[in-house]
Amino acid sequence: MASCRHHPLHLDVSPCAGDFGYERATAQRLLAATRPSGRPPTVAKTKVAESVNVDVPPNSTFPAPLVLPGDELAFDPGYPPQSLRSWKQLKERNVVTNRRRTIYVLPPPKAVANLAHVDRWASPQGIPNPIESPAVEDIVDYLQASYHGLPVKVLHKPKLHFADWNDGARKTVTQKPDGAGQCHDLALQTGSEAIRIRVRKYDTFPAQLNLNDLLDAAISILPDDAYALLMIVNHDLYEDEEDDFCCGRAYGGSRVAVVSTARYNPDLDEVIGLDRSHGWPASHCKQYIQRCCDQPSKAGPKAKKQKANTGQLKATQADDTAMSFAVAAHMAHPISTADTSHSRDQLRILWLGRVCKTAMHELGHCFGIDHCTYYACIMQGTSGLSEDARQPPYVCPVDTAKLLTATGADEVEWLRALLEFCERFGEDALFSSFAAWLRVRTAEVEVESREEESRV
Repeated sequence: MASCRHHPLHLDVSPCAGDFGYERATAQRLLAATRPSGRPPTVAKTKVAESVNVDVPPNSTFPAPLVLPGDELAFDPGYPPQSLRSWKQLKERNVVTNRRRTIYVLPPPKAVANLAHVDRWASPQGIPNPIESPAVEDIVDYLQASYHGLPVKVLHKPKLHFADWNDGARKTVTQKPDGAGQCHDLALQTGSEAIRIRVRKYDTFPAQLNLNDLLDAAISILPDDAYALLMIVNHDLYEDEEDDFCCGRAYGGSRVAVVSTARYNPDLDEVIGLDRSHGWPASHCKQYIQRCCDQPSKAGPKAKKQKANTGQLKATQADDTAMSFAVAAHMAHPISTADTSHSRDQLRILWLGRVCKTAMHELGHCFGIDHCTYYACIMQGTSGLSEDARQPPYVCPVDTAKLLTATGADEVEWLRALLEFCERFGEDALFSSFAAWLRVRTAEVEVESREEESRV
């Protein structure tokens, strides 16, 4: 609903979260999860409050996960949380070293000249004037800010190409009148080898590529000095035959990830019924949350009903909080699904923001960071595109502790780097909202640092 004012906000779990068996961690557990010891400090300052001089950040900056019908945590409310202590003890976690500290981003592979129709597989069917896909340089800049303290670079060599797979039983490509071509398996040429990429026909796009094959290809070309490698693919992906599609996946232990831009294309929003106006931060609109809870459940059989912890972390209606400023910025740059007047450039930046969020998430797994169950967080699991749009671009306090431990970055400098990037796209709903949130959060951290110094 483009006319919704997104007021008041609901910053706790949704009213129906308890129906699915999700129980929010107490303030003590939230605080303990950010500590290397796994225990809260002996001098307890664990009451959640709206002031910034408490150890647990205000829920007006870091709200609870929504846990709406059909959300990942509604399907799996008991997913084990990963604290800072459990992350540090994770045997499979790769530590950043002087030798391996660079994050590489691989641009989308293109097809060889005689297979030009393969590039057209990346465009949704029935879209006459497709939007230009996000520039890999912008994605790299975002990741450089997100992983501030580590170098993030485009991997120019080897330059990958899609060719026809020929294993002695080559399939003939029959050209259709529109030049789309029938599905055939591809060979991803890396310069030193050709890796088979399975392909299947699908309805939304002319064809989908197999995600697992692409991850295997990423492993084969991982540079010696890489901490991690992210492959960007413009084609739609599937993981196994039961999947409809998959937007991304990481093999964290192998330090590789693949992200597809295809399903984040704004040209598909109306087709799939995506509500742009209630993407983050407006996903915390109380009326919107109530409407979602009133819909029939998509989360399968309900768990034994528990009362949602709606009294544990009070929602705020103040106008000077990180979330209220973020929503105000969102309202100043409305981008409704139903509004067809948005420019192609506006839609391209909307697309960029979606891809950046997923790229940040998948690389987080390469750092050993598991799905977050503590807060609304970029590292939350997601069950679909609507939930993906509702989730925030920021990293929660627990995963911030992990990330800064891994990168060695200063928190204020990291936040400022993200703010500088977001301000480049000040007319976009997501980036302007994130910028507004970052300004408040940076001020909170600066106050916390000064108070910490005064106690020493």
